[in-house]
Amino acid sequence: MFARITRYKMKDGSRDDATAIMEGLKEEIMSLPGMQQFINSMDEDGSGHIIAIVESRTTSEANALRIKELWGTFSDLLERAPEMVGHDIVANWSN
Repeated sequence: MFARITRYKMKDGSRDDATAIMEGLKEEIMSLPGMQQFINSMDEDGSGHIIAIVESRTTSEANALRIKELWGTFSDLLERAPEMVGHDIVANWSN
């Protein structure tokens, strides 16, 4: 498994609008090839992280263009371009 971690910053006052857009894209996000889990965390100031668990690094890289297009939907709300990194998952625990 592979984790794609994205750090982003929305403009002040845009959290509700960004959340509404994200909710509208849920089906599209979750139907990306290999998508297993999607976690989005955001503070009141619009700073946030997305952790997307995908079946493999190869699958994540193959989704890169579509992910860039999805981020384009938020272009008017973003303070700066999202920063993405990825890592192989060595543990995935939950209770």
